[in-house]
Amino acid sequence: MLSPMAIDSIVAQIDAEIARLTQVRSLLASSLSLATKLTAIKKKTKAGKTKTKRVLSPEARKRIADAQRKRWAAQKAKAK
Repeated sequence: MLSPMAIDSIVAQIDAEIARLTQVRSLLASSLSLATKLTAIKKKTKAGKTKTKRVLSPEARKRIADAQRKRWAAQKAKAK
């Protein structure tokens, strides 16, 4: 049979282990919460990025439009 001193020692060790496990659990839970928040922030920044609008000069637009008209004319002539 165990003496009361031995039982007290075992209970103290169990209490210490429970306290340690509780601390580990809270650390893991907070790191999981932090990881979830960071992932959400990363997703927001990726999704929230707006592309800068590229602006063409009027001369460039004219060159593109003329080239496209030339392609259309070639297709139209080929179809006849």
